Amino acid sequence: MPAFCELIEKLSAERNLTDEELKALLEREGPDDALFEAADRRRREIYGDEVYIRGLIEFTNYCRNNCYYCGIRRDNRSAERYRLTPEQILFCCEEGYRLGFRTFVLQGGEDPYFTDERVCAIVSEIRARFPDCAITLSIGEKSRESYQAFFDAGANRYLLRHETASEQHYGKLHPAELSLANRKRCLFDLKEIGYQVGSGFMVGSPYQTTDCLIEDLRFLQQLQPDMIGIGPYITHRETPFASFPSGSVELTLRLLAILRLMFPYALLPATTALGTLHPQGRELGMKAGANVVMPNLSPTDVRKLYDLYDNKICTGEESAQCRGCLEQRVRSAGYRIVTAVGNARREQP
Repeated sequence: MPAFCELIEKLSAERNLTDEELKALLEREGPDDALFEAADRRRREIYGDEVYIRGLIEFTNYCRNNCYYCGIRRDNRSAERYRLTPEQILFCCEEGYRLGFRTFVLQGGEDPYFTDERVCAIVSEIRARFPDCAITLSIGEKSRESYQAFFDAGANRYLLRHETASEQHYGKLHPAELSLANRKRCLFDLKEIGYQVGSGFMVGSPYQTTDCLIEDLRFLQQLQPDMIGIGPYITHRETPFASFPSGSVELTLRLLAILRLMFPYALLPATTALGTLHPQGRELGMKAGANVVMPNLSPTDVRKLYDLYDNKICTGEESAQCRGCLEQRVRSAGYRIVTAVGNARREQP
């Protein structure tokens, strides 16, 4: 087995390793400084020091699904539910635009109230008012016809984490009515329609093994998404997994760096989950190759209600309104926030 530095050199040069080599890299003990430095060099070659901001609008915490890890799952009777009105969503966009955001991410549970007609009306109005902005949806599994309708209405990006690419693992995280095959079908439908697609997975979720993580990387090689969002799994007290430990910040950072070297042109967020588990989690994520942050544009009175996991940060510097604080933190890590739509770069032919 090649030494650590040799594995990094090979991954940098070839953007790939064997399963055995990936396992050695993921399971090794010791500091990851050399890996992070290689990932940072690669992101600077392609993106420089630019960090793109996305304005996150969490517009409903109703969900028809019952995923075992999620705090807004259908069977969580303790959740205080809410839905934003179209007027509230548009106000969030107006405030975000004034603050310099040029991408709006509408995220919510799979809420049957928001029919295709309602979603399309909201997207069309955002597109009409903010024609120079990107509109991202993150509202779960839909039919191809629904995805096409949202695209025709003006949405141009879609985030849908696959969560795990292992059939066996997927079955341990989800009830029987949900399937990995349908999740994958959704992602490939989105790509074929023409969306810029984001996928990703949790790190350290219950029953996850190194082999599961390698399957995730192989699936991403097949999908070739524009954005890859990963974050540590964080336990929620009102789920069947309440007694399981949260995932590892260290392993998440290691995987971020591996993803930057495997997918040098992808957009990689420094996620809220990283910032929840470590006070400098997002800065560490940027130093490991991430180049997107997604502060919250949602009304302040509902931020705590979009409760995917325990202790989620949702005030202070997480807030989009504290743009100056966020810029300072990004600058302290050696990067700079840019006001741009921020498309994924394409490799030169």
